[in-house]
Amino acid sequence: MIEFAHPWCFALAPLPFIVRRVFPPYKERQASVQVPFFRALAAFTGSSPAKGAVVHRKIRLQRIALVVSWGLLVTAMARPEWVGKPLVRNKSSRDIMVAADISGSMGTMDFKTAAGKSISRLDGVKEVLRDFILQRKHDRIGLIVFGSFPYLQAPFTPDHETWMTLLDETRVGMAGQKTNFGDAIGLAIRMFERSETRNRVLIVLTDGKDTGSRVPPVEAAKIARAKGVRVYTIAVGDPHATGPNEIDTDTLKRIASITHGRFFEAENRADLQAAHRDIMKLEPEEYESIVFLPRRSLHHYCLAVIVVFYTLFFSAIFVGVTLRRARTAPHGP
Repeated sequence: MIEFAHPWCFALAPLPFIVRRVFPPYKERQASVQVPFFRALAAFTGSSPAKGAVVHRKIRLQRIALVVSWGLLVTAMARPEWVGKPLVRNKSSRDIMVAADISGSMGTMDFKTAAGKSISRLDGVKEVLRDFILQRKHDRIGLIVFGSFPYLQAPFTPDHETWMTLLDETRVGMAGQKTNFGDAIGLAIRMFERSETRNRVLIVLTDGKDTGSRVPPVEAAKIARAKGVRVYTIAVGDPHATGPNEIDTDTLKRIASITHGRFFEAENRADLQAAHRDIMKLEPEEYESIVFLPRRSLHHYCLAVIVVFYTLFFSAIFVGVTLRRARTAPHGP
């Protein structure tokens, strides 16, 4: 489809005809001598009388060429463009940060797969997170891992393959043996401050209790609420465990409640999958469609036609005049 970037230029089309109507042709006056015996004088001198003023007339082809050339020039000024098929790009309008516990207790082999096999808690989390991420095609996903301290494993990215590769590279104890998820929430808040989207979701997966964060988890949750971050907390492992493996479900519930999120318990793969399905329903995918129309300018074709036509036209006139002069030139004896 062809469109014009400056269609108002077509208003200039009648300009030459208006100029011709308003302004008369240029005439030049010259002095002359009138004699009553002009014809006799011309016969005596052997001269042939001619018209005193000559107005050169344009041939029909010249008139057509002027009209067509002006039309092409106006069309070029209007800047014709070929508009291709629209290209649609989906831009994410939701950022999700996953904060995964990789403390020493996440190596406990009590997480049940669908086949009933026991694997480590971290391996179970990895498997379910892969399924979850594959269903979030239009979201930007980030990854924070934490133990004694948190660190950013993957910034917000739409490249989910790379995200899953970085998840696979995590190992139990890489960030220390303790469980400081209060600091992990604080790091996630700092990452969200760089995000332009208003839909901010944090998913925290842990199997223990906070053991000394610089920012207490509940205080971090209050800051998250002020920053518009919803936190979904998932307790991984046995909720009835005691001692070092005890899960602080009360704190996790308070964090979710303060930020208008939800708390989930996941003793096995089925529970963790159910938690992610619920989060999918509570946080459906949202994205903005950006439509781009590829445009290719065609104005140079109009100018090229004018140049080629006039080159051929004046070449033909030059050749014609040269041949005519050659025919009329006097020949020697």
